[in-house]
Amino acid sequence: MSTVSNSNPMKLIGQISRTFSRLVDAPLRELGFTVSQLPVLVALKKSGSMSQGELARIARVEQPSMAQLLSRMERDELVQRVPDPADGRSRLILLSAQASRQLPIAKRVMDQTCIQALNGLTIEEQTLLHGLLLKVDANLNQALDQMQQPSP
Repeated sequence: MSTVSNSNPMKLIGQISRTFSRLVDAPLRELGFTVSQLPVLVALKKSGSMSQGELARIARVEQPSMAQLLSRMERDELVQRVPDPADGRSRLILLSAQASRQLPIAKRVMDQTCIQALNGLTIEEQTLLHGLLLKVDANLNQALDQMQQPSP
């Protein structure tokens, strides 16, 4: 395994994310899920139905990427598209019954892996880590927003 420079915590964050994904990948695949599908599945579980655009925003991906992801999820019977009652030209995305049944198991997989990742950290350290990561996330979202604004 490669060593990550102490001078750039973003490299370490990336490495941690990749390792976490590797740990949860096989158990999630047994359930018919992938890590990239989880934000969509969780959002649909909470809201009931959403548009493709709303899901793209939540998952922080571009519309074409979300369209491809949803097509694969529909093929795998994890979601279904239904007409939007407010706008017959639009379609809403719903969680399938199959995905809804499997999602609590996926949550346990994710929770157990989080427990492993945070093993040895005190509650105070976990709280501090969470707060610091929220700041980094906010900084990156602000930079992304600025990048997407049209130039004067």
